[in-house]
Amino acid sequence: MRPRTIVVILTAAVGLGLLTGLFVLPAPSAPGTPKMTPGAAASSPGSGSPAPRPASGPMTNRHLLTAADFTKVGLSQHIYVRDRVGDGNYANAACTGEKTLGETLGAYGAHFRGLVTSKSTGNGGDPTQAANIGDQVAREVADDAGSRALAQNYAQRLLLEEVPCQSEPATHWVYGPTHTIDVAAEITASWMGVYSGDLNTTGTAPRGKEPCGGVAVLRNGSHYGVLEVDACLGSAAMTRIVRAAVARL
Repeated sequence: MRPRTIVVILTAAVGLGLLTGLFVLPAPSAPGTPKMTPGAAASSPGSGSPAPRPASGPMTNRHLLTAADFTKVGLSQHIYVRDRVGDGNYANAACTGEKTLGETLGAYGAHFRGLVTSKSTGNGGDPTQAANIGDQVAREVADDAGSRALAQNYAQRLLLEEVPCQSEPATHWVYGPTHTIDVAAEITASWMGVYSGDLNTTGTAPRGKEPCGGVAVLRNGSHYGVLEVDACLGSAAMTRIVRAAVARL
């Protein structure tokens, strides 16, 4: 085809798009938003592996993150796993009210898992919390809501709870912007990185800086959960660990 003919066709196509409203430019990326790593991309048809199915049925320990998952993102220390079932505090800081899951959602039989680098646990009487906060790698709380609709409702409520922590007085630790990971239909997670007070000079998370751990809200079918990462993971590692958590959930 002649170059002049190609130009005429392209010009006509663009003009038609402008007239019909079907020619749409992609929205620009938000400033300072970390790019998703290749491992964080959602599964797509034809990728060679079927999309995962949303979870259903009772929650078990096999639905929770393992020490090996953190080894894969670069942690070299030995990690101990501590489990329990019941009620208790989750990733719910002072800026969100410091409630238990039972107080927030009426759920009293959730699975709690603490990943720690010391055998000394039991802070606040909870075996999933390290006696010394510096030994806490992460803590995951998850349960089965009984239906996908209710799990979605719970996840939305838990995520909204964290929003006030994205705006804190200067010099106070603060959560960064919300990042979403869509693995497949009904399998999604949202996470926020945490930034120390010395990086908070304006009341919000600094742009262009890496987080040091963070918090994530997970939903997989009828399962939902909250993951708090105390280990100092940057954006790429947080994306990988959150994706692993919601896929396993």
